[in-house]
Amino acid sequence: MWIEGEQKYVRKSLRTRDLETALNKAEDEVFRIYSDVKSGRKLFGITLQELVDAYVSWREKDVQTGDITAGRLVTIRSQLKHFLKHKEPSLKVAELDANSLYDYGSWRKQTVPGTRDVTIQNEHSTFNHMVDFGYREGLCHFPKLTFRKIKIDAKQERKRRDVFSLSEYDQLVYFMRSYASKKHSKDERELEERLLIRDFILIASNTCCRVGELWELRWSDVESIRTTTDELGRDVELVTLNIRAETSKVGRSRTVVSRGGEYFKRLRDRNENALDDDFLFAVPSIGKRMTKTRFYRHWQNLMEGIGINHKQRNMTYYSLRHFGITCRLRAGVSIFDLAEMAGTSATNIQNHYGHIDRQMLEASALKNFSVSREGLLENLLTSPSRQHP
Repeated sequence: MWIEGEQKYVRKSLRTRDLETALNKAEDEVFRIYSDVKSGRKLFGITLQELVDAYVSWREKDVQTGDITAGRLVTIRSQLKHFLKHKEPSLKVAELDANSLYDYGSWRKQTVPGTRDVTIQNEHSTFNHMVDFGYREGLCHFPKLTFRKIKIDAKQERKRRDVFSLSEYDQLVYFMRSYASKKHSKDERELEERLLIRDFILIASNTCCRVGELWELRWSDVESIRTTTDELGRDVELVTLNIRAETSKVGRSRTVVSRGGEYFKRLRDRNENALDDDFLFAVPSIGKRMTKTRFYRHWQNLMEGIGINHKQRNMTYYSLRHFGITCRLRAGVSIFDLAEMAGTSATNIQNHYGHIDRQMLEASALKNFSVSREGLLENLLTSPSRQHP
């Protein structure tokens, strides 16, 4: 069939030797093609790579308007890399149909063993969003991809990430002393990166911020650093951060006040010439952030150094947020205050971040109170009145 607008013939086998069946199929195909042409959709022309590029370019505008975060765009790009590994970038969009990626999930698990179902489900969603964009723009002749259904165990997903124990975190901090030393760095550039990673880890576990939020921090986002004392009278460096809505996963700005101000001072001392608009975690000698590949390679080195199988336990930089929230819970910070600090809901803290260990449970069970004659609650350590469970 000749397509005048694209100056090409559509050639397609109907896969039958029966004339009547072939005529019926051909009629259906002609009507479909006419419909596509009338709607302005191209049957030839663009490749999958061109479709991906057009979609990413469109989503970049969403970052500028604040509809999605820069971190979300990075995730989209990463997901589409897997799409182009599954299907050749040079393949024409017209050569696909709605069922072309039906078994994508099986391929994904074979290619990268251990890939979680929820990861594949999220990739399915991104692929379909791209196809929907292509359909609206006349670049794709079908509106949606069909995938094999995935059943996800919600309880299992809630337990998907592990968290550092207190001793493991202490071990990590101790190991970083030698890891981020001149002695164990091959050159000045690597030393800069290792010192940066050390402070990133300490800041992440103190501020309870998401990895993407920290990665996008600029010096203008650091409102203040001040010295004060905690409830035991010890000096503490408090830092106040402004997390911008466009860098937050939930799209809402918030103010974070936390310990760890000394680590920000240390970063500043190593990068005295940094401007307000510069990234916090930029390597001083090059004036920009290290690649994500190098960023995660350092994590792998650290985990191997302290003997943690981080892949098996799914321990990532994000585990530092889990650890920080757990420590704040141990310190007695209310769930509501912690939810505000971490930029999430109190329910989410209870369901996902309340890694209450045996010591916390025992401490809760051993707490007591008493009632004085005036009906006031008193601590049993100071007033041995009537006991209550």
